Amino acid sequence: MLSTEMEQETEEHWIAVSDLMSGLMMLFLLIAVMYLVIVEQKNEEIERVVVLYEDLREELYQDLQREFDADLPIWGAQLDEDLRFRFTNTDLLFEEGESNLRPAFTEILANFIPRYMAILASDKYREEILEVRIEGHTSSSWSQAADSDDAYLRNMALSQERTRSTLGFILELESVGHEKDWLRDRLTANGLSSSQLITTAAGAEDADRSRRVEFVVVTDAETRLSTILQEIR
Repeated sequence: MLSTEMEQETEEHWIAVSDLMSGLMMLFLLIAVMYLVIVEQKNEEIERVVVLYEDLREELYQDLQREFDADLPIWGAQLDEDLRFRFTNTDLLFEEGESNLRPAFTEILANFIPRYMAILASDKYREEILEVRIEGHTSSSWSQAADSDDAYLRNMALSQERTRSTLGFILELESVGHEKDWLRDRLTANGLSSSQLITTAAGAEDADRSRRVEFVVVTDAETRLSTILQEIR
């Protein structure tokens, strides 16, 4: 009798455990399905953002290319499809080891910036642009540096000073005064030392081309994509 009761209790216990496990499996299955649905929705959202970003980037690139195509070889400049506007002619930019703009570079900026900002701050793009970075880059060398670390730090300070000089000159241009608030909200100065060297086809450092100033456009799409990816995680 006692044995029968114990067997019955044991059987009831395992039935309860089995029901519990079945319930947990259903719960986990439901969570997995919900997660897959969310991921699918986010993937669709990412695809929409990427398409919009690629279209925007292509249109902006084409507008900038049409505006500055004739000026690029004169300025020693290059416009990349990632919207990176690169000035690499060191004879026009700064004196060696100095942060003051050469007169030739101030003339270029006085011509370039109003036309550049007229496109970026136009109704077509102004709400999509989060940041316009002025990036200063150097070679890896410094003649009086104690070692490579010292050279890197000295070049970091120099590149930062050069971008600040460039930023200061731009903000003082009367030709962009009507967009001063928009510029102050988006225009930044970033000294990067020799962290992004340009190399030759053989992989060696191209010191002359590495010494450059770049204008980089950051659109709202990058932030939106980052937010979506964080939500998925």
